Amino acid sequence: MNDVRFKGSVLSLFRIVVGLLFVCHGLASIFGVLGGNRGTGQPVPMGQWPGWWAALIQLVCGGLVLIGLLTRPAALLASGSMAYAYFTVHQEKGLLPMTNGGEAAAMFCWSFLLVAVLGAGPWAVDALLRRDRTELTDRSTDRRAAATA
Repeated sequence: MNDVRFKGSVLSLFRIVVGLLFVCHGLASIFGVLGGNRGTGQPVPMGQWPGWWAALIQLVCGGLVLIGLLTRPAALLASGSMAYAYFTVHQEKGLLPMTNGGEAAAMFCWSFLLVAVLGAGPWAVDALLRRDRTELTDRSTDRRAAATA
């Protein structure tokens, strides 16, 4: 059965959940909330490389993906940051994610890549903006056609 009735809704829900989880990681690292950086209760020192910058990407890109604004570029940057984290932080501890602690980085990397490829889905600011732009273009075309008739 090739039923696609829920495809857009499920894609939107997936994007929202992944974005929210990414925002939580950023909040924890930057502000020390939600358990703080790696459960220490402490924020990452401002400007510290790469942790603070990674947390900033998590917060900003996660928020953009969450609301569905500039979704594809934000998801692509988030995916790349998680690939970087996996290969520079986790892989030196072992080959497989289960042994090097990189499961979250790998899952976020592939999840954001999926969102970057498939888009935001219908429940997104991007979709609203696209709809408004289409309506404006249609009205403008209708006016031009009426003026030339």
